[in-house]
Amino acid sequence: MTPPRRKRRRPPQLPSPPPPPPPAKAADGPERPGNPERLYTIAGSADGARAELDLVTLIVAHSAPTPSASPEQAAVLRLCTAPLSVAELSAYLNLPFSATTVLLTELITAELVQARAPIVRQALPNRSLLEAVMHGLQRL
Repeated sequence: MTPPRRKRRRPPQLPSPPPPPPPAKAADGPERPGNPERLYTIAGSADGARAELDLVTLIVAHSAPTPSASPEQAAVLRLCTAPLSVAELSAYLNLPFSATTVLLTELITAELVQARAPIVRQALPNRSLLEAVMHGLQRL
């Protein structure tokens, strides 16, 4: 027996406000949406050096953010109290992978974070272990 279905209540319809005027476009070209900051200002590295990081490399913070840290560095240090992959950090920070790797390289060289290889699991379990478990279960 299924419970009776309820009808959703809807708020009373109010007259909608007039739409906002379209934004003025520059004469040079179309307006660019998104973050107005350039990525090299976020990364802060002049040479663009990068550590060898994959999307699945785990990042763990060693300490809390310092007052002199940039907002992005402080966000990384707060997020990485538990291990997070570079792909997750890139998504949480809303930064491209390349800018995230440069940011993480700075933190690694300052020894504020540690990069760890992900844990690789075997594709197939050990056959002798499975046989031992099976024989143990049969004895019960």
